[in-house]
Amino acid sequence: MNHFLIAPLLLPLLTAVLLILLSGRSLLLIRSLSLLSAAALTGLSAYLMHLASDGEIRLYALGNWMPPFGIVLVLDHLSALMLMVTAVLALFSLIYATRGNDAPGDKLHAMVQFLLLGVNGAFLTGDLFNLFVFFEVLLIASYSLLLHGRGAERARAGLHYVVINLAGSALFLIAVAALYGLTGSLNMADLTVKIAQLDPADAPLAATAGVLLLVVFGLKAAIAPLYFWLPRAYASASAPVAALFAVMTKVGVYTIVRCYTLIFGDNAGPVANLALPWLWPLALITLVLGLLGALAARELRVQIAYLVIVSVGTLLAGIALHTEAALAASFYYLIHSTLICGALFLLADIIQRQRGELADRISKGPRLAQSALLGALFFIAAISVIGLPPLSGFIGKLLLLSAAGTQGYAPWLWVILLAGSLVTLMALSRSGSTFFWRTGDPVAGTKLADKGELLAVIGLLVCIGSVTLGASAVLDYTQALARQLLSPEAYIQAMQQFTVKEGA
Repeated sequence: MNHFLIAPLLLPLLTAVLLILLSGRSLLLIRSLSLLSAAALTGLSAYLMHLASDGEIRLYALGNWMPPFGIVLVLDHLSALMLMVTAVLALFSLIYATRGNDAPGDKLHAMVQFLLLGVNGAFLTGDLFNLFVFFEVLLIASYSLLLHGRGAERARAGLHYVVINLAGSALFLIAVAALYGLTGSLNMADLTVKIAQLDPADAPLAATAGVLLLVVFGLKAAIAPLYFWLPRAYASASAPVAALFAVMTKVGVYTIVRCYTLIFGDNAGPVANLALPWLWPLALITLVLGLLGALAARELRVQIAYLVIVSVGTLLAGIALHTEAALAASFYYLIHSTLICGALFLLADIIQRQRGELADRISKGPRLAQSALLGALFFIAAISVIGLPPLSGFIGKLLLLSAAGTQGYAPWLWVILLAGSLVTLMALSRSGSTFFWRTGDPVAGTKLADKGELLAVIGLLVCIGSVTLGASAVLDYTQALARQLLSPEAYIQAMQQFTVKEGA
């Protein structure tokens, strides 16, 4: 077994414990350790992505307990990509946080590490119950992060977030219990085999469990109509937390892809492709409502939160097409949308601090102290989100439309996605012109963004540029990812061979 597979869990776990023990001591030491851990996690994720690029599915059994009963971690193209995106986003979010944006106290860094433990565990686990466990880890950490910094607005948004996710956790447990009762296993590969062999009389119960899981994962991904908690929660969070939360909806998208191409995929017998009839209309509705929310938003951070919802709708549309080309385009777009939304949340924080009492409200206000620099950064981020050439947003949307072709409901996707780009252009043009053109005198004594804060924003934009310039290599990877997802037999075979080999 390759012991590097468990490192993305051990590294944030040990770092979090160490940071808790150091609480109340040197803030410089805590920040340094947090950044060092995030940098190490990024390097480790790059190594695991390199390992996964050969197409082999690697497994790790904790305590050498074999599947289907032991806890198994699985590294493939998809999990490696998600680890990498999360690590990069976390690194730049923490760089921003260490520039004085982690106040009050020194608890934010430990909570971020616990969040990374839960997120990385969700991406790597090969067991449905352990997916629930890692969901709870990341949710508990996210509750604390959302409330970090206090304030009435955060408390209200946090209460809604906690209540809705507790309800989701209860539904998750019910679905898991039903599947275990039917199959006697929760290992994903084992479930795939046993679901396909179910007695037709048990199919309705399996379908019910599958629909419940879709509701739970849809809640995490913020799919319509389950997205209402997200805009205010993300907008009220501190900037580094909101930026890091850009990957949280992608955890929901990941679990939908993983479970409904594997457990409820093409070979699942009477419950085959259970989610596909639901995903297409939900994707288009999510897209439309997200676009309307972005256009109607009166604060920049709320507008960006709705753009996160738009990205989820776009991803789901690609997943619903259920073809290799569409999945490859979707995961290329996932990289772009996660990083650009993270950059926008950080940039919005800098902008609102230089506007005094008006904060990020989209209304005429004072001239920003760093108007030219922030305007240039906002322009680059905006054209990327809108999908204008030459950045990765344009490439991702173009590939998705190309993959859609004219099949089925694809013309609806063409209309909504192209009209959505126009709506996004209108929304961000209104915000940009208000913040950088319709201005008066600057606020006296405004604190300038320091080099570390700007480095975090520019770093994420550079990553977007890298995804654009390296589009060919990235697409080669996402195409291999799509082929692997649509061939679940390889996943099942890898699990079976691993059990025989390691158990011998």
